[in-house]
Amino acid sequence: MRGVRVLHIGKFYPPFAGGMENFLADLLPALQQQGVATAALVHDDAPSRPQPRSPCKGEREVCIYRAPCHGRLLYAPISPAFPFWLARAIREFQPDLLHLHLPNTSAFWALAIPAARRLPWVIHWHADVVASTIDRRLALAYRLYRPFEQRLLAASRAVIATSPPYLNASAALAPWRARCHTIPLGLDPTRIPDPDPAAQERAEALWGPTGFRILAIGRLTYYKGHDILIQAAAHLPSSRVLIVGTGEHRNRLAALIQSLNLYDPVRLPGFQPEADLNALLASCDVLCLPSLERTEAFGLVLLEAMRFGKPVVVSDIPGSGTGWVVNQAGHGLRVPPSDPEALAVALRKLQHDPAQRTALGLAGAMALKQQFGIRPIATAITGLYRRLTPDGTPAAIC
Repeated sequence: MRGVRVLHIGKFYPPFAGGMENFLADLLPALQQQGVATAALVHDDAPSRPQPRSPCKGEREVCIYRAPCHGRLLYAPISPAFPFWLARAIREFQPDLLHLHLPNTSAFWALAIPAARRLPWVIHWHADVVASTIDRRLALAYRLYRPFEQRLLAASRAVIATSPPYLNASAALAPWRARCHTIPLGLDPTRIPDPDPAAQERAEALWGPTGFRILAIGRLTYYKGHDILIQAAAHLPSSRVLIVGTGEHRNRLAALIQSLNLYDPVRLPGFQPEADLNALLASCDVLCLPSLERTEAFGLVLLEAMRFGKPVVVSDIPGSGTGWVVNQAGHGLRVPPSDPEALAVALRKLQHDPAQRTALGLAGAMALKQQFGIRPIATAITGLYRRLTPDGTPAAIC
């Protein structure tokens, strides 16, 4: 694979905090180590950030192009200049392949730019645009989105799905099943250092003296199920629940906490810097991912829990990868989504069984080494790149 150059098209990139963004930041250097020259075109989450004249400083550097972004509409970045930046990135970086990370409306510009159409495409299918029963605006938006999505899939050489359940349940991928491959997300554990003493001290201040520590991390948005966790907390004495993140549902969650009189056991500490997030993960007793629907496609935070040897309790969402990850790793308990009583039962079980918590945490740490580390994931993706012939003829995909 020496000499192959791949341009990734994503939504954002660190320091923007997000699962897809952290995965991309782990993946690109790992591909470089496989001999694949990599660059990424993403949206700039901080328009005031100084833009370098050239994002490529050396042959072994990962090049990051950041197109100006003017906010978001229905979770999609607004970037009228994106096609010009795509043309620029192709012209300057001269990729042999495009690797498109979806969902991302800006990736549709690849259909319109001749230089992009001349290249083979790999599509990384992080999630369907779910016709949500919770946020019904998405159902209407998907009617506009779907024709472009299907054209993009039709023009692709290969599609990467992140788990077998998600692939099997995806109506959007059904016509293209023959070109789909399952490669899970991965994590570079060296990216997440052990917390320093100052971060540990701040984490302890947030936890307080309460015994059993339950942590949830994620945007405070419609599908994350934080209200289910709050309702479960009413049945978890001697516990402290921290729900870390920001989002449009913060006020609604705060009102629920107030209505249930859970001021002390449940806290919404808001955004926390990476060092403090790591300290909270290192000091929690269990990580909880109570999401409600398939918009939660994989749950990269489950791999972050593995990094610190922590057990997890997750919603086993039909057609999602969250339960599959826990089943593969054996590092947690699965509960039905939208069921606060079942969630409380699972959390109480771990609360009163420290030996089980330890065993599950060790299983997760081993799974990160053997299955979900970024190196084997990068190796699998590099192998997929190899199957694309240099002359642009269709690859033999089984």
